[in-house]
Amino acid sequence: MKRPTSKQPRRQRKWLYEAPLHARGNLVSAALAKDLKEKYKRNSLQVRKGDKVKIMRGNMKGHSGEVMRVDRKSSKIYVQGVTAKKADGKIVERPIHSSNVFITDIYDEDKERKDKLMRKTEAK
Repeated sequence: MKRPTSKQPRRQRKWLYEAPLHARGNLVSAALAKDLKEKYKRNSLQVRKGDKVKIMRGNMKGHSGEVMRVDRKSSKIYVQGVTAKKADGKIVERPIHSSNVFITDIYDEDKERKDKLMRKTEAK
């Protein structure tokens, strides 16, 4: 499915909602902290489980934590310690859009991700 070239917001939105999951992976990306920007020579990166992020917008602004889950379908991430209390007293995880966070530390146990980052860094 090709990304639309239309300027119409409705067409842009339609593509976002109907995009296949492999294309949505790029949509779940966040800005990097300054030290990581200098190290990897990039401004943003896909968010993965295990990354440490800091929330910049919303009620949980300033909260830092580890990414527990990434939901590509809704382009949301779940951060450790970010919860909401329901009316019946249950505590549930609160989803956050990836554009409202920045990555402070990268989960580098994934060998493929580390190799890909190094390859792209050396190329620049």
